[in-house]
This record gives sequence, structure tokens and C-alpha cells, in this order.
Amino acid sequence: MGLRDKKRNQRRVLSRRSAGPKTGEGKDFLPLEGKEQRVREKKQPEEPESTATVLYIGHIPHGFYEDQMQGFFQQFGAVKRVRVARNRKTGKSKHYGFIEFENPEVAKIVADEMNNYLLFEHTLQIAPVPPEKVHAKLWKGVRKGFIPVDRVAIERKRLSKDKTVEEHKKMLEGIVKRDEKRRKRIKAAGIDYECPALIGSVQPSAKKIKFDED
Repeated sequence: MGLRDKKRNQRRVLSRRSAGPKTGEGKDFLPLEGKEQRVREKKQPEEPESTATVLYIGHIPHGFYEDQMQGFFQQFGAVKRVRVARNRKTGKSKHYGFIEFENPEVAKIVADEMNNYLLFEHTLQIAPVPPEKVHAKLWKGVRKGFIPVDRVAIERKRLSKDKTVEEHKKMLEGIVKRDEKRRKRIKAAGIDYECPALIGSVQPSAKKIKFDED
């Protein structure tokens, strides 16, 4: 190959390199600046505004009840009402409850900022409750406060009630059975002790009264 041919080949190579890509070529090697620009142009989906005003509060410590919660969360905004779940029989807290704010924005701030807040060695669990999931009877009787059932008065009334003959007989049979079991346990333990007899355990049979016929 002569010198002229070498120069001619060099000019061809240089012309190919300087020429732009043909139609349909080089699509996989777009400039980086163009990619970033297209990513910026894509609109990010906007988060829907929260309309929840009711918050669920879990892991409530002992002593942190309605009045304390009302005063504690009042610093964030107007508190509408508070309810702590309680045992119906004893009235003790079940360590979870609900709180309602006047403004949904305040409720969102409390849920975001106070979730996992450490209070009296308990980590509060706070989450918003959507309006469609709020139970219709959630706030029923919340103004009156919780009045636990007086189990002592119920038992006193039950025990003071006059028993029928059958109920009295059944009660005595139970007392006698428990006494026999106790005697057997004492004897099996090797203790030489004679239990006193139960007074009134044997009831006299009812006598039939006959009336003379005139």
C-alpha cells in the first residue's frame, strides 16, 4: 500500500468518527444530562391530605388516663374527647385508647412526632384511624365517664337471698363433700387428728302432719 492509499484510509476513518449516528442508531447511549432532565420532568405523585382526627394510642402506662391524656396532648391543639379502653368488671385500663382532635392537621403532627415516645418506661404507639374505620359507638357514654360494675353488691345480694329447700339441701351436700375430702387429705398426710363433726349436716326428715277428718 502506497502513501496515498494510507492517507486516503485515514481520511475515511476520521470522516466516519466525526459523522453523527444514523437514524435508529445510538439510542442506548443517550447523554446523561438528558436523562436527568427527563427524570426531573416526571411529576411525583402527591400524597393525599390526611382527614383523620381520631388517633389510636397503644402501650398506655398505668396512671396515664383520660384527664392526664387530655392535659398532655392539649399542648399540640384542641382535644375534643378521649377514651381509654377499660375492663367492664374491674374498670382497670386495657392500656390502649383513642383521642380525637378538632383539626386533622394537629392529629397528623401528633401521630408523626409522638409515635414511639417513651413515657413512664412505655413506648407509646400512635397511629391515625381513617374516618371510615371509626366505630359508630366509639364515643358512646364518653361524657359520663366509666362506671365499673359493683360486683361486691351483686354478690352480697345473691348470698343474702332466701334459699329454697332444694337450694339449701344442695348447699349442705357441697359442704359435706368438701369436708370428706379434707379428712382424707389429713389422713393421707399421716396426721392423727379427728375432725369435729359438722353441726347441722344431717337434717331431720320432714314430718307429715295429718289432720283429722270431720
